[in-house]
Amino acid sequence: MNFQNDIEKDIKFLAKSEIRLKILSELDKEPNNVRGIVKLTKITYSSVSSNIDKLKKNNHIKKVNNKYHVTPMTEVYLKSLIDFKNSIDMINDYDIFWDKHNLNQLSMDSVKSITDLKESQLIEATPVEIFKTHNTIRKQMIKSKSVKAIFPHLHPEYPKLIENVLKNDGTVELIIPQDIFKELIFRIDGKVRRAAIKERKLKVYKFKQDLNLYLSICDGNMALGLFKNDGSFDQNRILISSNAKSNKWAEKLFEHIRKQVIL
Repeated sequence: MNFQNDIEKDIKFLAKSEIRLKILSELDKEPNNVRGIVKLTKITYSSVSSNIDKLKKNNHIKKVNNKYHVTPMTEVYLKSLIDFKNSIDMINDYDIFWDKHNLNQLSMDSVKSITDLKESQLIEATPVEIFKTHNTIRKQMIKSKSVKAIFPHLHPEYPKLIENVLKNDGTVELIIPQDIFKELIFRIDGKVRRAAIKERKLKVYKFKQDLNLYLSICDGNMALGLFKNDGSFDQNRILISSNAKSNKWAEKLFEHIRKQVIL
């Protein structure tokens, strides 16, 4: 119990001060002295010196050959604190996207690694471009040779977009609600559909429960859409990214939901 209290005390001590976190971040990159930290952080000499003394007193840094080094345990604390801060920043940056939306189908791993989406761009519909989100998705899909998608509902254009990908010798993997399965499948040209299924270029997984998110990964371009807490799909906002970390995040979420489909 004392060990747990010590950890909580240490984390509170570090998290309380932006200056301490900045100092530790610089020392974590490379050991340095007070003057070097002042130069890198632009913090006053007196503030750096004062906080260095506090960090040293609390065993978060040690002095070796006139340079300060971060202790191993503090390196662990620092990573956790920075990850947490980045997560908060990510949510705050796109507050309108996350707030009052249903996040229940995000896996625990997806939530923990939410900072992987920090390079994403928020696309919002406007009075002039009311279909901006769908047109963005359409643009991603129409050029793609590889599509993985979670469709919570059937948009009239989806079957034709999928058909075009297959006609261009692409591959498509879909997760869709059970109740739209037949309607979507049979609106794809029969010859194209049967050939793609035979060649394992079209895989469709039926999901028994409601799907509460939209996700697509099209040749390294991901798009994420959410449902509002009132149960309606937010057609006005999506997050998109071509960043490798964002796409890996999307791939993991796709696999997490795929494991829950009807066999």
